[in-house]
Amino acid sequence: MPQIADSAHLEASHPASSAQSPASLPWIERLISFDTVSRNPNLGLIETVRDELRKAGIDATITNDPRGQWANLFATVPAHDGETNGGIVLSGHTDVVPVDGQDWQSDPFKPEVRDGLLYGRGSCDMKGFIGAALSLLPKMQATKLAKPIHFALSYDEEVGCAGAPLMLTDLQKRGIKPDGCIVGEPTSMRPIIAHKGINTYRCCVRGFAAHSSLTVKGLNAIEYAARLICHIRDIADEFRANGPFDELYDVPFTTAQTSTIKGGNAINTVPAECQFEFEFLNLPTMDPARIIERIESYARETLLPKMLKEHGNGAIEISQLDSAPGLDATEQAAITQLVRALTENQDKGKVAYGTEAGLFANAGIPSIVCGPGNIEQAHKANEYVSLDQLVACEAFLGKFIHSMSVDAHAR
Repeated sequence: MPQIADSAHLEASHPASSAQSPASLPWIERLISFDTVSRNPNLGLIETVRDELRKAGIDATITNDPRGQWANLFATVPAHDGETNGGIVLSGHTDVVPVDGQDWQSDPFKPEVRDGLLYGRGSCDMKGFIGAALSLLPKMQATKLAKPIHFALSYDEEVGCAGAPLMLTDLQKRGIKPDGCIVGEPTSMRPIIAHKGINTYRCCVRGFAAHSSLTVKGLNAIEYAARLICHIRDIADEFRANGPFDELYDVPFTTAQTSTIKGGNAINTVPAECQFEFEFLNLPTMDPARIIERIESYARETLLPKMLKEHGNGAIEISQLDSAPGLDATEQAAITQLVRALTENQDKGKVAYGTEAGLFANAGIPSIVCGPGNIEQAHKANEYVSLDQLVACEAFLGKFIHSMSVDAHAR
């Protein structure tokens, strides 16, 4: 049975799987060593995985972004009868957040194990899960599978889930319809059945420059931007006070905030332009279109008329940067029941952060989130995942592979 090339070499520096040394550690360390901060191309990592899969007899489909420097990978371990449709996807994003300005005690792209913890950018979010899944390819191929198992690796998840939609569109064009998807974001190996939607926007407020001694001759873009920003905060305060609420979330209501702002060029000049970016994370039961319409209506019907009375150059332009739908998995879905059975966890876990699971679900692929590590360790300096969590992930994936076998389906 073909296996990932050089797997023996990769594992030579580490003993067999134990609470202190997961068998997947070499693969995870290899993935961390690629600097795949979202602004950097991820082709090195993707091509390495593709080549290793190819050596194991598995073909991978690559979908590139329009620039040709970033890519998704989708590969299938077929069922014993050669079937490649149906089955379950193991999904992870390959990009990581920047390390700029963070105080790391070690090189973030040279993984280190210290005191039972694996440090490195992406160790928790989410190369730990990807490496664990890839390390178990030999076990997948040695198992008589009743249904196929798929790998889905994406780019640019951290900047708005830009990569996964291309991959999902390609799957639809090729007629590939998996039965379910497990997104391995860090959940401490707890099944997460719901998360919020993410919606990000840029607003440009245009005024008219004038000397600060002649404010009535100009139109102050910053001041009108501030009024719109305060309106966004008022909406956020309304959600916080009045809901709707879902107490299963750690933040049980829809949130909104302004995150960046820039404008003006001198203290003695009426600013002609101000740009800011804002976002809202909506409960999946709320329609994000209604939220942005409230913001746009205020800009269009309340602020803009006042601006135009001051100067004819006034304008407010709001454009969407990115969006990712929320996830609200049903308890009746087969993927939900499977992951609950494998983890022996019946808690109805929901999280405030977003994942690509909502995209898969919107594409008709029932999804759930479950992976090693804790989100509290993600995105910060000295990011880590515990070796115990990686061992737990390997055990989970081992049970998952068995659940996909002919023997398990015969029961």
